[in-house]
Amino acid sequence: MTPERREKLLSVLKKRQNNLAVVLENVQDPHNISAVMRTCDAVGVQEIYVLNTLIPRHKKFGPKSSSSAAKWLTVRQFDNASYCFTELRKKYSRILTTHLGADSVDLYHIDFTASVALVFGNEHSGVSDEIRPLADGNFVIPQVGIIRSLNISVACAVCLYEAFRQKKSAGHYNGRVPEGTEFELLLREWELNEGEPHFPDEK
Repeated sequence: MTPERREKLLSVLKKRQNNLAVVLENVQDPHNISAVMRTCDAVGVQEIYVLNTLIPRHKKFGPKSSSSAAKWLTVRQFDNASYCFTELRKKYSRILTTHLGADSVDLYHIDFTASVALVFGNEHSGVSDEIRPLADGNFVIPQVGIIRSLNISVACAVCLYEAFRQKKSAGHYNGRVPEGTEFELLLREWELNEGEPHFPDEK
């Protein structure tokens, strides 16, 4: 690897956010997942949790939608909801689901400078009844149209760019390096594998 290439990797890693994650529950279309990956990479989200309790585990994602973003992300696949949320709580202080309910908060009232994981549900039925009680609350994206829903990849992009706006204003992208060995291990993986997809085995 050339010094210039290594410097590029370091520059990207310095802007990775280790207190923001995306969770996708039973999202069927791999192209939707890939589009989410592309947005995650763009705003510095490193971890995506893919939870499949009702559909088979994804073997690959749509490369045209992701523009190879999967190579640079840590994608953790689960088939057990409780275990997935146990793992999430080891790293993230709050878990919020996209769901329209009486207690749902406005997206723009979420403090994205704090540690948070956002859960997006299935394309047709949204976040499941099984998942919502495991989270800390629900949020909605404000809308004024007749059709009060967005494509999942669009919804995720709207949310992540609000997070990007807040975190950038708070200085979270100013050469901030993820703490501890996680950063060091990730840099080593990128150097050795030159961006091979990183999909840890989960249950």
